[in-house]
Amino acid sequence: MQEDKLKGFEAGADDYITKPFSMEELLLRMQAILRRTEDPVKNSEQENIFTIGQYVFDFNRQLLTFRGKELKLTSKEASLLRLLCTNANQVLERSVALNKIWQDDSYFNARSMDVYIVKLRKYLKEDPSVELINVHGIGFKLVMNR
Repeated sequence: MQEDKLKGFEAGADDYITKPFSMEELLLRMQAILRRTEDPVKNSEQENIFTIGQYVFDFNRQLLTFRGKELKLTSKEASLLRLLCTNANQVLERSVALNKIWQDDSYFNARSMDVYIVKLRKYLKEDPSVELINVHGIGFKLVMNR
């Protein structure tokens, strides 16, 4: 019996219950597992909300909010802005963004990404502390001065 438990844990189990067991114990063990798995979900939702100067960007809802005014972003705009936010104040290489979002760094996709960068600049222009700059020959940088 002890050997079976050890094999189970070695195989990746994080809990073990033997027969006979009470239904109350089973339910409490299940609740404990659910509690452990709920926290990462909440954290991942919070990790997808970014403060960009005076803007709030909710990646999951694809919303960019500025002073109560909400702007719905397209999937590509949201993905690109999220990538810029996770690399805030650092250079994001063009090829990295193209491969992560477009899965290809071809000339045509690069031109498409440039259009999305122009749109994001337009969306973020209301806050002078936020700037989306080109780093010549390398990529882009989302700069937040506050």
